[in-house]
Amino acid sequence: MKRYDVIVVGAGVAGSLVAHRLGLRGRRVPVLEAGAAGSGDHGGAATAAEAPGPPYRSHPAAPWPDVATDLTGTEGRPGFAAAGHLRQDGPLPYASGYVRANGGTGNVWTGLAPRMLPEDFDTERFGYGRRWPLTYDELEPHYREAEEELGVAADVDEQRERLGLPFPEDYVFPMLPLPAARLDRVLAARLDGRRVKDPVALHEVGLKVVGTPHARNGVPNPRYDGGRGHLPRGRGGRPDPDSRCVGSARCIPHCPSYAKYTPLKTQGRWGPGVTLRDRAVVSRVLVDGRGRATGVEFRSYDGAVSVARADVVVLAAHAVENARLLLLSGLARRSGQVGRNLMDHPVLLTWGLLPVDAAPYRGPGSVSGFEGFRAGPARRLRAPFRIEFGTWGWIWARGPVDTDVRHFLDERGLTGGELRRAVGDRIRRQFTLQFEMEQGADPANRVTLHPRERDALGLPLPLVTYDLDGHVRAGMAAARAVSDQIFALLGAEDHTAYAPAAAWPGRFEHDGRLHGYRGAGHAAGTHVMGDSPGTSVVDSWQRCWDHPGLYAVGCGSMPSVATSNPTLTMAALALRSAGRIEAELADRDRPAGTGPSAAPSGAPSAPPATGPSVAGGTPPTRGAPA
Repeated sequence: MKRYDVIVVGAGVAGSLVAHRLGLRGRRVPVLEAGAAGSGDHGGAATAAEAPGPPYRSHPAAPWPDVATDLTGTEGRPGFAAAGHLRQDGPLPYASGYVRANGGTGNVWTGLAPRMLPEDFDTERFGYGRRWPLTYDELEPHYREAEEELGVAADVDEQRERLGLPFPEDYVFPMLPLPAARLDRVLAARLDGRRVKDPVALHEVGLKVVGTPHARNGVPNPRYDGGRGHLPRGRGGRPDPDSRCVGSARCIPHCPSYAKYTPLKTQGRWGPGVTLRDRAVVSRVLVDGRGRATGVEFRSYDGAVSVARADVVVLAAHAVENARLLLLSGLARRSGQVGRNLMDHPVLLTWGLLPVDAAPYRGPGSVSGFEGFRAGPARRLRAPFRIEFGTWGWIWARGPVDTDVRHFLDERGLTGGELRRAVGDRIRRQFTLQFEMEQGADPANRVTLHPRERDALGLPLPLVTYDLDGHVRAGMAAARAVSDQIFALLGAEDHTAYAPAAAWPGRFEHDGRLHGYRGAGHAAGTHVMGDSPGTSVVDSWQRCWDHPGLYAVGCGSMPSVATSNPTLTMAALALRSAGRIEAELADRDRPAGTGPSAAPSGAPSAPPATGPSVAGGTPPTRGAPA
């Protein structure tokens, strides 16, 4: 049996980046992906009407949770019903799904790529959550690496001034910030400099519209990389100097101009030593008598079982699936934390009509937001949050524009020209505020194996127990009060209503007021990192404490999810781990008596503008590990 250097389980953002970095060093790396490698698999792509999220169907052998079909709100307690791949038994629903296909959820993400704040790495000092075993300063060089790999567009001066983020003095992002949406300009004109009261912290917060970093192609920054600039990557990761976001408003599920980063861009730059095996469902991590990882067992869709061997195994299959695989394998049990500390960004939505044209559906789903509620002493009293401006009308809150048409047809009886004018007037003034709440690590929120339910391959389904604690609920109450003040300052009509119950499985009452939330799809915390094997699953390099040669990478390692979309942080952690893995392999290959290699110290101060070249530049091959 052929033996590999590293096996990577999962071809999403983290797995694709780790494989790419190791492939540049000439390592032999099979990437085992449970899903299919093309959107046309599983009987063809789903239409928008059938599946408004991922544009492909899951297979019974590699199912994934789809909240649109699997999660339904109900009257009474617990207020929801869950079916499908992700079963639930908690007081409130875990309201996020994910995708098991080549590229993973990274194919259908929003493309927002902000950094975490320095204080986010230690929420224990605010009385909740867990402390990271590394600091912002230690991760900062890898943030720069990730921003080059993903191609981030942002204004570094704005990020310094408005968020207090530390950057090297001469650093700029690879691309200039995306143009503000019309909604951003309207809100800036009416709200910049105004103040609203935080009803929990009892102090006022100034409002200022701030652009959000995006992992999508804009205008390359000529100052990047010491004046060498940045070369955007288009379809398949190929250099494309003309690739730009053209405002198609189709970023989810697919960017038609290939401006948004997806893992397929990284895969297009894999070296010849990296191979993709799709439809390979890993069911067990193999270890020897000393607990060292030696390979994996995986199953094809027809149930045939195969084994692949390597010196290092990297789990990069999503926070839920990584935990499920560790539980299936009976590994990393010392701390008792596998599957625990499940986190997400529960998102409070409020929506309404502006008195002026908001020009929705003309770009990414969100370009800017308010950042003033993310940090500071107030997070002792309530969960911090950032406010994204939703530029796609009411689609996340109410569904597509068809719902507005039905409203005027069925409830108002309008037809013809009256119907067109009414629908046009409503849609052009629609906007949404998206309050992305931090959820602290809580061991009671967890992933376990279902005691009875199995998938088509006979593997236990994941079972989630989930709730929102008082800290998060207080944050949502504060967010709703802030929303009320913002709507009043705008002179906007508030149409927020968390009804009917079936459309809002995530609902609860707090201080006599009903709140509803959606899941952001930002699962984290299920194999949490720490500085002690007694209290955490992995160390700061994402190495499993209990099993040499086994890494669990991704958002599941994060001790806190903060208020920023986690993809950039996940990518930075993955690149950091790839450096550690390469150092270990170099030690393995070093002749006896020459001493170990030095631990990786981080990225250079200015990452390469276009990244290292890959021999041949060919797309990944698909072949079963021999």
